[in-house]
Amino acid sequence: LDLSNCSLHTVPPGLAEATDAIVLDLTENPVTALPNGSFLGFIHLQSLAVPLTLECPGGSDAWQDMTVDGSSRLCQGQRNPCNSSVELAWPCPENSVCAPDGPGFTQCLCDNPFHGYKCLREGTFPMLLFGGILGTATVSLSLLLWGTQRRKAKTP
Repeated sequence: LDLSNCSLHTVPPGLAEATDAIVLDLTENPVTALPNGSFLGFIHLQSLAVPLTLECPGGSDAWQDMTVDGSSRLCQGQRNPCNSSVELAWPCPENSVCAPDGPGFTQCLCDNPFHGYKCLREGTFPMLLFGGILGTATVSLSLLLWGTQRRKAKTP
């Protein structure tokens, strides 16, 4: 994805939809700062070129190689923070596993068959029970309102 020399003063909001990008070039733009979370979800990003005034997102721990080339900084080889020898600041809860979520970001994904808050619920979501209760409540409330409000409707 080549966004070089596009007169960008900030990271475009539509960039969040390009999470499958492997190479991204933001050089020759007057970008002054990369907002925190600009590259959240960019797990496939392997090469990022930014203006020299900016640092590589995630810092030196997120990239295998950071080089300066003229007026740009090249960040190459995104590291998996889950495979790092440094212990994570926020370890994943029990029944979950760490997964990369962009340069310098991690996420915790629930192991199968666990789900819910902190992966504490086992099995699948009770869709039939949930749908049955919701449907019954909706029909009951509709019938109640129809029965109590129809006298207020004017007949022609």
